[in-house]
Amino acid sequence: MKISLALGPRRPLSRQTAWGCLTTNLALPGFGSLVAGRIPGYPQAALALGGMGLTLAYGTRFLIWFVNNWARLHDPEAELLTVLRDMWVAGGLRWAMLGIALFALGWFWALATSLRLLHAAQAGESRHAPPRLG
Repeated sequence: MKISLALGPRRPLSRQTAWGCLTTNLALPGFGSLVAGRIPGYPQAALALGGMGLTLAYGTRFLIWFVNNWARLHDPEAELLTVLRDMWVAGGLRWAMLGIALFALGWFWALATSLRLLHAAQAGESRHAPPRLG
């Protein structure tokens, strides 16, 4: 079985297919764009998957660090700026936040692409055709 990541021929989409691409992009950013045959789907998917990986790896690391430092973090005499700096640097919070930002960037880019696809599909339909019932 041969698997290929090459895009198929670019073709006009029906409104139903454009809605399917939009919902796919909401769940898995970039993949709906790839289904529609759009090249920006590759970087969208890379941003989303890379961001998810960073968030998962460093978010887990941060949660472990947080549990291990629970008493120190909740000490009423602890200096707030020191605690926040330790959380940001030693806890790995900055890398988890970077992952969240990368995923959000890919998600919003995929959403914009999906809305353009939906607009193009609606504009491509005939204005004088009767509405589809099924």
